[in-house]
Amino acid sequence: MNVNLSAEELAFRDEVRKFFAEKYPADIRYKTDNGIELERDDYIRWQKILYQQGWAAINWPVEYGGTGWTAVQKYIFANEIAEANAPDMVAFGVKMVAPIIYTFGDDEQKKRFLPDILQSNVWWCQGYSEPGSGSDLASLKMRADRDGDHYIVNGTKTWTTLGHMADWIFCLVRTSSDVARRQEGISFLLIDMSTPGVSVKPIITIEGDREVNEVHFENVSVPVENLIGEEGKGWTYGKVLLQHERTNLAGTARSKFRMRRLKAKTTQSVHGAEPLMKDRNFARKFAATEIELKALEYTDLRTLAAVATGKAPGPESSILKIRGTEVAQAIDALYVEAAGYYSLPFVPSQYAVDFPLQDRIGAGSESRSSLRYFNNRKASIYGGSNEIQRNIVSKHVLGL
Repeated sequence: MNVNLSAEELAFRDEVRKFFAEKYPADIRYKTDNGIELERDDYIRWQKILYQQGWAAINWPVEYGGTGWTAVQKYIFANEIAEANAPDMVAFGVKMVAPIIYTFGDDEQKKRFLPDILQSNVWWCQGYSEPGSGSDLASLKMRADRDGDHYIVNGTKTWTTLGHMADWIFCLVRTSSDVARRQEGISFLLIDMSTPGVSVKPIITIEGDREVNEVHFENVSVPVENLIGEEGKGWTYGKVLLQHERTNLAGTARSKFRMRRLKAKTTQSVHGAEPLMKDRNFARKFAATEIELKALEYTDLRTLAAVATGKAPGPESSILKIRGTEVAQAIDALYVEAAGYYSLPFVPSQYAVDFPLQDRIGAGSESRSSLRYFNNRKASIYGGSNEIQRNIVSKHVLGL
């Protein structure tokens, strides 16, 4: 893929840069630059600004509100939003369930759900993993039994990211056990989180945040019209969703931004000390990660170009997921090493207050670097563990 930008593409890049300079709210920018967690309202307000600009759903078909951008324009936008350190659209609605709805849903479902997703009026979460059903997702047990014009849903979903903030959840549920293959008895169901019988319990992660949850369903009544596509075809739809999710997990532009920021800090002298990049061991690790990131970027570009021609992301999405998460974790380790013993204390107040950027190593205070390191250990597991992704690559790429 030729990544030399034309005059038109350079003009588009300038337009995007101007937009971020003028429209990105200063208070949200302050939070992201200072490592302060964003609230739900921050995300929604920013997403609505992107929607008003017409940039909320860059990968959607134009007829549903997509941008119609070329692969290069999408590449430019991803780099510029990362360079501005602005939040991406929360993935669960726009990037995950929406493609399933506009691809497999009926016209009524498209009219009902897509506009609210596009405008960020409704917050979604994902209900795939269960206690005992993670990488082996076909073993899921949460049931949806047909009772007239409703399904009665019972079971538990776990590791549900931002489930405590969500209005709706999309779930893989078991609608039949009398099948030759376990995958054939799974359906794709949309559930209103305010329905009686739905309860959410927090899971506190290792860095002390409430990011993930357990969601329990006890005799939850769900209208049949919330079934996407055909009953028993949820496994097929779920695989398509995971391919989109894994492609998004590459995080190439964000990783490039973090590497540039770290390089700028580690090539400077702090309090008269020699810059950390003069340390050969650190410089060697940094260079090795840079090389891996460049290889990831070109793989990402090839996949983006293929998607732009109408192809769905295939096994390439597994490659991007593996390498993207491994590179991101390597960058986390570099930040912690750069911060040294300053990364050890767990002092939330240290990064949630006014703290001069010039005194920082990472995106947040030094202790924030270690918290991000801890949180990002899960990246090689969610979206399908990297071990399973290697099996997919072996089967579909290498033919083993």
